[in-house]
Amino acid sequence: MIYNFLFPTKPNTTKVSLLLLAVRIIFGILLMNHGIQKWSNFQELSAVFPDPLGIGSPISLGLAIFGELVCSMAFIVGFLYRLAMIPMIFTMIVAFFIVHANDTFAVKEMAFIYLIVFIIMYIAGPGKFSIDHIIGNELQRRKSKSYKK
Repeated sequence: MIYNFLFPTKPNTTKVSLLLLAVRIIFGILLMNHGIQKWSNFQELSAVFPDPLGIGSPISLGLAIFGELVCSMAFIVGFLYRLAMIPMIFTMIVAFFIVHANDTFAVKEMAFIYLIVFIIMYIAGPGKFSIDHIIGNELQRRKSKSYKK
């Protein structure tokens, strides 16, 4: 029993999907909190926010808010899952490798943790408990229904 839990043979079992859902909720809410803090302090931060891409501090801040807030919501519910994760992963890459490049690992550790978790979740997929799974099932049902005609 423990072996099957630790090493499931089917990636879309209910247990694995529940684990993926739990990780989506936990890490999605954690990252969303960072986005909410940035959004609520937009005026103050827009003048001093790092601009590693050379597009201006307000735009860099807006992109960070999009990646941390909007994409986290899509990540949590599993809607356009992998597409939503691209800005989240990109934001963590920029934070870890550019913004905090010269900082000690203790300072950039959180960005690294998020980056690794998001890469693993990107590979694993959203699981059965996601909007993408529901949409995929409906599209598959319609496709097979149209072949029967």
